[in-house]
Amino acid sequence: MNSPNIVPTPDFVAKDRRRYPRQTVMVPIELLPEGSDVFMRLETTDLSRGGCYVKIANPLKAGIRVQATLRLGSDSIVVRGRVVSRHPQSGNGIAFVDFEGHAAEVLLNRYLDGIAT
Repeated sequence: MNSPNIVPTPDFVAKDRRRYPRQTVMVPIELLPEGSDVFMRLETTDLSRGGCYVKIANPLKAGIRVQATLRLGSDSIVVRGRVVSRHPQSGNGIAFVDFEGHAAEVLLNRYLDGIAT
């Protein structure tokens, strides 16, 4: 007989591997895939200090390096990243690897802190 205080759990629970909490926010973003000279104008569906997810009908292959320009209100920041997930006809997860200048990381943190409150 089951105790009313015991809740059955699934055998497998997927763990969130993200280092930072994500915020559901649509931010204009321009991606420039490595080896390309064509910018892709997209929009994020979520954003964190460690990366973002972008909606894109024909997602990039996982592992590709990108340069991303995020439009955070009146500020823009440039980040180098890597495609870490690919969902056909849906989008890509982008991990931020390096910020162009210390101010870029500070601006992103300030933006995220502002929408988290």
